[in-house]
Amino acid sequence: MALLLEQQYIDEMIAHAKEEAPDECCGIIAGIDGRAKKLYRALNAEHSPYRYSVDSKDLLRIHRDADGNDWEFLVIYHSHTHTEAYPSPTDVRLAAWSDAYYVLVSLMDESAPVVKAFRILEGVVTEEPIEVV
Repeated sequence: MALLLEQQYIDEMIAHAKEEAPDECCGIIAGIDGRAKKLYRALNAEHSPYRYSVDSKDLLRIHRDADGNDWEFLVIYHSHTHTEAYPSPTDVRLAAWSDAYYVLVSLMDESAPVVKAFRILEGVVTEEPIEVV
């Protein structure tokens, strides 16, 4: 099933990735009924070019705001600054949100960022199309 996103969310994820480079960025898109309502930039607690972890205080802030609007987490996103837009073994191992899409922004070629969506269920990675609406 395709991930439906407005172009503004794709552009914002790419901008976030470029601003945080060389470290990985991370964030969450929340919404309702599969429609995105808000992109939350999050602090990468790892401050690393090779891994990410949403800062726990940031996650609480995002959860509270999304819950207050009756939104669910639709997308967990992060960037890969030097590798392709495909979940790493660490990404797969740490994927805890079975209902969310995992979106990766690759800056391997910074002049042509690549954005791809995946489902990660019980260690199985499935690429899903992104449909711009």
